[in-house]
Amino acid sequence: MARAATTPAETPSQGAYPHYVLGVLTLVYVLNFVDRQILSILNDEIKRDLGLSDSEMGFLYGTAFAVFYALFGVPLGKLADAWTRRTLISVSLAFWSAATAISGLARNFGELAAARIGVGIGEAGATPAAFSLLTDYYPAARRATVLAIYSGGIYLGAGLGLTIGGQIVGRWDAAFANATAPFGLHGWQVAFFVVGLPGLLLALWVRTLREPVRGAMDALPVAAEPHPFRVLGRELAAVLPPATLWSLWRSGAGARGLAGNLAVAALLAVGSAALSYATGDAKQWIAMGIGLYASLSWAQGLRRRDAASAALILRTPTLRWAAFGFAFLAFTGYGVGHWTTVFFLRVHKVPIDQAGLLLGGIAAAGGFLGVAIGGFAADAWRRRNPRGRLYFALAAALLPAPLLPWLLLTGNTSLALALNFPLAMAGSMWIGVGASTVQDLMLPRMRATASAAYLLVITFIGLAMGPYTIGKFSDLFGLRAALMTGLGANAIAIVCIAMASRHLVRDEATLVERAAAAERAA
Repeated sequence: MARAATTPAETPSQGAYPHYVLGVLTLVYVLNFVDRQILSILNDEIKRDLGLSDSEMGFLYGTAFAVFYALFGVPLGKLADAWTRRTLISVSLAFWSAATAISGLARNFGELAAARIGVGIGEAGATPAAFSLLTDYYPAARRATVLAIYSGGIYLGAGLGLTIGGQIVGRWDAAFANATAPFGLHGWQVAFFVVGLPGLLLALWVRTLREPVRGAMDALPVAAEPHPFRVLGRELAAVLPPATLWSLWRSGAGARGLAGNLAVAALLAVGSAALSYATGDAKQWIAMGIGLYASLSWAQGLRRRDAASAALILRTPTLRWAAFGFAFLAFTGYGVGHWTTVFFLRVHKVPIDQAGLLLGGIAAAGGFLGVAIGGFAADAWRRRNPRGRLYFALAAALLPAPLLPWLLLTGNTSLALALNFPLAMAGSMWIGVGASTVQDLMLPRMRATASAAYLLVITFIGLAMGPYTIGKFSDLFGLRAALMTGLGANAIAIVCIAMASRHLVRDEATLVERAAAAERAA
């Protein structure tokens, strides 16, 4: 298995094959977000049938998915650095597609939450492996463009999810308005079946892709890992409580290290209990507490398991600031993106089938155009200035400031829909910048792991907190006021990305030196 991970089919830079791989992996990412985003258009249908609140729907869309996506992303990212990436993507795709289809069988909050957890675990294995695979097919100068095109699958998938979901619910409900539907199924349940099952076929296609030589594009080839699943086992133990304690002990943390770990666990438990009491949402804060504890335990153990990776992932100032900056942009993207669909359904009373077509088209076209333009423009700016990509991200973070309030305050539905197009573009322009920044700050053997760590921060702040926070504020203050919180998140992002740009040049120049120093000191 491990040998296949480093067996080339052709030199990555030759011919059209890299573009073929990019196309297939982009299609995988499209399906990833169809399965993820369809919950937005189904939000009020599920809420009504299962008797849920906006904060509970935010939990289902965000936290239930995000915590497990983030936690399993770390060990599966490490597996992607050690095993055949095409196989990992294929298996992950089959798993999350099956979990999506099973979502259609849910009869209550708990069953739907369990299915969403399954979707999160499955999707965790795909993106870090895809980032790593594409980085070995394209040179550094083209990576922001390539990863932006790949990431465009987010918006094509989100648009298709809205379109498909809206059409299925509208047509199903119309067909059975005066009759009992087959097996008593609701339209939202059928929608989950329709978008979930095709992924099982796509998984077989992905398995046929060729694996490039890991690191060859950067003249830093990596030897095959002889025991990739031992690596996976170690990383799973490092993030899944209570195995985290055994993992730390085995790594040599000693009594002092275990005591520190348990102290962190106690502090997080107290914080989770306090927030649960204050908000009445125990499930949200218990899940966040477990997720944060597992993440910190993994970081603590990484210092002992892989000193060089720990040095570059945890102690690179550019990466720390950039991860938080892009995470707050993701807060806006996930939170505002999810609830804007609901806003048009509730406030503007757009019928669900029309909303799916209109908002789906806007999300697909605006988001994909934004991420593609963003990747191309960011690469062009970087060729003139090494900080150019981050400067571009700063500009993109400013664009929603006039657009979002205008969209929320106008009573003209046509104008609001028109404003949603440039807002979708602006919200996607930073995606390729974030992905390529992580890749450029890592050695080839640790890129998937670093991508998983980056996505962990993005997921906890952006996906676990964005939809829930706006849903909670919607319960308290109304949806229009809640959506305004996205502007505050963008303001925080601007500060963090500006700080990242200050350290970028030095951190890129000392990459190999810092990794070697960490290995010598270990």
